Amino acid sequence: MLKQRRPITPEKAVERLESLCARSEQASGELRRKLRQWGIADSKADEIIDSLIDRRFVDDERFAGAFVRDKVRFARWGRRKIRQALYQKGIASEIISKALAEIDEDEYESVLAGILAAKARTAYDITTYEGRTQLYRHGLSRGFEPDLVARLLRALHEKSK
Repeated sequence: MLKQRRPITPEKAVERLESLCARSEQASGELRRKLRQWGIADSKADEIIDSLIDRRFVDDERFAGAFVRDKVRFARWGRRKIRQALYQKGIASEIISKALAEIDEDEYESVLAGILAAKARTAYDITTYEGRTQLYRHGLSRGFEPDLVARLLRALHEKSK
């Protein structure tokens, strides 16, 4: 049987969130979800979030920018997957679009080219239709745009001839 948790006080919630935000960037939507889990009323949660924003503990634009940079460089995600993840975190569409616009196009393409080349070496035969289709699907599954995947796949195929 699950043990029922006692709701925490708003003061304790603010303390916990300040500590969390001091350690890493956080999205206001995620913090709002945490407050709801802790049993904080929505009106009080809005007050707490506004207070954190005013004191610059939380900034969705700053969070989105850091999230985009990290996901492109380290997780090697495409724009579509990043957009979806930010949307799930409760970030506004305008902020998402602005953060995605800051991606360096050359770095972005080289990330995808590296992913496709590595996968072609280890898993798929790029000289066959089936192999190219699987590579194409792999690029899409990483969140990259279909036209970019197709263009880089054609270039990779031309190199292999």
